[in-house]
Amino acid sequence: MDYTPITPFRRPVNAAILKHQAAAQQEVPPSGVNKWEALRELGAARVAFGLTDRDLSVLQALVSFHQATILGGNNSELVVHPSNKAICERLNGMPCSTMRRHLANLVQTGFVVRRDSPNGKRYARRYGDEKIAFGFDLAPLAQRFPEVCEAAEAVRAAEERYRRLRSTVSLMRRDLVGLVEYGRSLRPDLVVWDQASDLAVLTARDLRRKLDFAELQQIEAGLSEALNATRGVIEGDQTEDMSSNDASYEQHYQNSNIDSYDSEPRLEKAQGGEVTTNQTEAPVANDQTDKADDTIPKENHLPRIPLGLVLAACSEYQTYAEPPVRHWHDLVRVADIIRPMMGISPSAWDEAKSHMGPEEAAVVIVAMLERFGDIRSPGGYLRALSAKAALGEFSCGPMIMALMRKEAA
Repeated sequence: MDYTPITPFRRPVNAAILKHQAAAQQEVPPSGVNKWEALRELGAARVAFGLTDRDLSVLQALVSFHQATILGGNNSELVVHPSNKAICERLNGMPCSTMRRHLANLVQTGFVVRRDSPNGKRYARRYGDEKIAFGFDLAPLAQRFPEVCEAAEAVRAAEERYRRLRSTVSLMRRDLVGLVEYGRSLRPDLVVWDQASDLAVLTARDLRRKLDFAELQQIEAGLSEALNATRGVIEGDQTEDMSSNDASYEQHYQNSNIDSYDSEPRLEKAQGGEVTTNQTEAPVANDQTDKADDTIPKENHLPRIPLGLVLAACSEYQTYAEPPVRHWHDLVRVADIIRPMMGISPSAWDEAKSHMGPEEAAVVIVAMLERFGDIRSPGGYLRALSAKAALGEFSCGPMIMALMRKEAA
């Protein structure tokens, strides 16, 4: 054909149409473009180009009239000429007025170019080896394929950032709830727990609706500040508690050393015949021992962590707990059942209960069960924790919080 029309038949012309008509005169990529891949990428980036899903349905129907899979390449005939009735049939009976409205948007955005005949009809004729077709030119879909791919990648990256930020906010909210529950068991008198709990409730309510990226960033900043505050209070309380335990245990060991040093020499003196010295010194040593024992604080071995938080972080124990666990003694009963299955000897179990207390030792058992595949020697691991507990350097709270963080990750 000697001339390519640039204006539609009996339709207004504007600057956008002239711009897209001029762009359509450019060459199609030599290798061509897979039409279905082009549609898929355009579907991902449709909002960036002002298209709707119905617009893409009409474009897909037009593309289906092109017999080849590749747009361009060896096939330079990219003009399709279906009738309105044929297009609506492939759109499952879409009304013709609706189809024309979406088709006009495709033309306005430049993904379809009209090549109208003198009378506005769509047809194709051959003059020897030359084919002349009037209808819809699909060349812009192939020409703008790199632009569409770039926009689609940007949209996918933005969606991925949004999903990750939303997941982060959800996990931070859950961690805040757990820390508040644990912190209240340690220091119920502090106001910070009420403030953090209110923030967690408001965040859960906000997450029910569609938030934009800026709103999520603002919520993340607030949760991060609240988490730092609660962690600071909890860690400070644990450090103070550990220091007091160390001090009490140091006093205990010092007194026991005095007892050992006082008793052995007296036995030697008794064997040597100095009975008078033994009789005068032995009561003094006993008085010192009794006074030292009176000053030793009675340690409360109940775990400083709510039972509900332990049961939420540990779930493997439920296989061995037929009656539900409602109290600490129920958890101790379950630990007694699990302990031999894990290969922990009775002596190691008794040692743990002696230094930690039955309840905290039971928490350690169910926590170890959660990571049983990662522990080479459960009995040796429990003895090591018992040794730390004997020195006042162990608390089961960090174990439970680590399990909660692992589950959140």
